[in-house]
Amino acid sequence: MSAVSRRAAVVAGAAALVAGGLGGWRWLTRPDTPSSPPPTSGLTTAAITRADLSAREQVPGTMGYLGDWTIEHPGPPGVLTGLPTPAAMIRRGQRLYEVDGRPVYLLYGARPPWRGFESGMSPGPDVRQLENNLARLGYDGPSVDGYFTSATAAAIRRWQRRLGRARTGRLALGSVVFSPGVVRVAEVLTQVGQRIDTGPVLRASTTRRVVTVDLPTSRQGQVSRGAQVEVTLPGGRRTPGTVTEVGRVAVSTGGEGAPATIAVAITLDADDLDQLDQAPVQVAITTARRRGVLAVPVTALRAAPAAGAYEIAVVEGNVSRSVPVRPGLFDERASLIEIRGDGLAEGMRVEVPRR
Repeated sequence: MSAVSRRAAVVAGAAALVAGGLGGWRWLTRPDTPSSPPPTSGLTTAAITRADLSAREQVPGTMGYLGDWTIEHPGPPGVLTGLPTPAAMIRRGQRLYEVDGRPVYLLYGARPPWRGFESGMSPGPDVRQLENNLARLGYDGPSVDGYFTSATAAAIRRWQRRLGRARTGRLALGSVVFSPGVVRVAEVLTQVGQRIDTGPVLRASTTRRVVTVDLPTSRQGQVSRGAQVEVTLPGGRRTPGTVTEVGRVAVSTGGEGAPATIAVAITLDADDLDQLDQAPVQVAITTARRRGVLAVPVTALRAAPAAGAYEIAVVEGNVSRSVPVRPGLFDERASLIEIRGDGLAEGMRVEVPRR
């Protein structure tokens, strides 16, 4: 077997380890392969480097959006005359849907509306929530104190003027709804022309992308909150992500004998992603690291004459010599493999096949 052929066998063995699934440390095993003297044709050299290497596991995941809640119409009853389209992004002060030809606007807050807003109403946290929204929309004047005053009514009139609505200084029940933040329309739950009293209109999510992974419980120790991962999106683009949640409750969604899994949530750092929802992705989880180790391109490794051993060809001037090595961690992304052996040093040149 030639040196190039022996290198190809070694590379194939390393690739097989990568494709072998979730396996923690990936140490290159040594096949019992005979050797023959290495030729020099078709070869070039590469340096022995000192590098930080990582082993990664590829696990499947699903990309969607963070959060899931229902927007409900607070009343009064009427006919739905306008609805947003799925995937639409609705922000504070914008029209969310329409009943009897009257727009219902989105405001931010955790407290659902249960009464209209007008002069003479009793103070409360719902009034404070409204006043905070008016201030955030740029209509200063009322104190954000939970009391509906003439200044509150004046701010509402200014907002109504900007919207092209009648300037009444009050907001009837059903003219606004509250949501924790920007709404991404995940699903419309009704249709235009349908009569609605009170009840769900649409399902919403945040605009922040999230990847969920059903990780086998046997691999739970490989991830932790705050860990950095890499996500391969549909089309091949790679983007970094951060583990934000690691579930503690194991579930089994398969049949008898199916492995139990935990839910892992990963937020993505990029904000220019396509609006794909429930899209399949691949997540690279780092399972092992080696820092500051001697490494060579994996193609420099070759089967030694002694059965079950490995070597590299160190080049010194016009002379090369075979040096036995013990392979360590293989970094698939960098195509580097850790080596240990007597007399090896950073900067030495080793034979590798020409590209």
